[in-house]
Amino acid sequence: MSAAAEVQRTAAVDLGALLDAGEGAVVTLVAGETRLAAHRAVLAARSPVFRAMFQHDTLEASCGEVRIADVEGPVLRQLLSYMYTLQAPQLTDTARELLTAADKYGLSALKAACEQRVAAQLEVETAAAAAVLAVRHSCPSLTAAAVHFIRAHDYKAMATQGWADAVLDYPKDIVEVSRLLGEPRAEASAGRGSSSPSTATRPVGDPGHSPAAAARHTPPPPDDAAVSRLRRLSQQERGRRLIEAARQGAAEQLRELLAAGADVGAWEEGSLSRWTALHWAAERGHVAAASCLVGAGAEVDARTSLYQRTPLHWAADRGHTGVVRLLVGASADPNARDWRGQTPLHRAAEGGHAGAAAELLLAGADRGARDLDGRTPLNVARLYRKQQLVDMLTQR
Repeated sequence: MSAAAEVQRTAAVDLGALLDAGEGAVVTLVAGETRLAAHRAVLAARSPVFRAMFQHDTLEASCGEVRIADVEGPVLRQLLSYMYTLQAPQLTDTARELLTAADKYGLSALKAACEQRVAAQLEVETAAAAAVLAVRHSCPSLTAAAVHFIRAHDYKAMATQGWADAVLDYPKDIVEVSRLLGEPRAEASAGRGSSSPSTATRPVGDPGHSPAAAARHTPPPPDDAAVSRLRRLSQQERGRRLIEAARQGAAEQLRELLAAGADVGAWEEGSLSRWTALHWAAERGHVAAASCLVGAGAEVDARTSLYQRTPLHWAADRGHTGVVRLLVGASADPNARDWRGQTPLHRAAEGGHAGAAAELLLAGADRGARDLDGRTPLNVARLYRKQQLVDMLTQR
């Protein structure tokens, strides 16, 4: 079935559900002075955040009114329009705000469209803001585009007021941007928040924008000649290469290595933390690589030796909703505890990652779990002023 036909079929099924929705089907979205009526069935079908909200006994579910924090009225209209039509709006000055909203509500295809638009609008004065936006919201193609732009313009962006403002307002994110700028070009494009050129230029509507679509895609069989060469390597070397391929998100190399007999459970050599390949794929947000490893039998609840964190902890910590969805679908424990007694939901709450948190709640994450300091995910969200997570976790 073509992508267009699939979109039409999904839209028909989702909107057809409105006929049987009955009383209470309509909810009011509120952003400032803007109030928009919407159908719960559509919101829940499009967004895992709304789905989690309406499936639990939350204040929003009971009163029929959802207040959208940090979103202006025009952006809310665009967001709602997309959820009904699956057509990205003609983005102008609201691309950044809409990207943030799309990320909050788990709308990956809309987020990708906004990434493309922000990348197309890069200027020296605004490059820092775009780079920070990309890092904060785990935008691989935008991160790569912003880093390339800053380098291509002789780092002039670092002398602008925009850069100074970013240093003041988002110091942790600017540190990450600076780290990427300081890496060799090949490593920066393959590191955290990176993407291949084909991903950056893929048209909106291509199913490759969806993490789930990437996981469902049937890859070609491994190259026999490459597999034969890899079999000549020692098991230790195959394990080292497996870890590196997972770190870079090189799914094809992973398949070749696994076909050559690499141990899917190999630990990183020479590291105190002892990460597995799946830990790296999860932390970097590489859905296809993580799917390949899970399919090959990787232990989804493996723990690092230093912080006792599972791959799900790291995917939630970084806000990689697609990987979180993949791991919980593979029966990863949503209530696993790390060295501080924190669950993946604690990590998502600290980072303000609503999409990841919604997937965890749907998978049975305990919102009342307390870490060694006695803090629940809600306490953590409040501590770090992540209002979206506070709103999600306030009501049982």
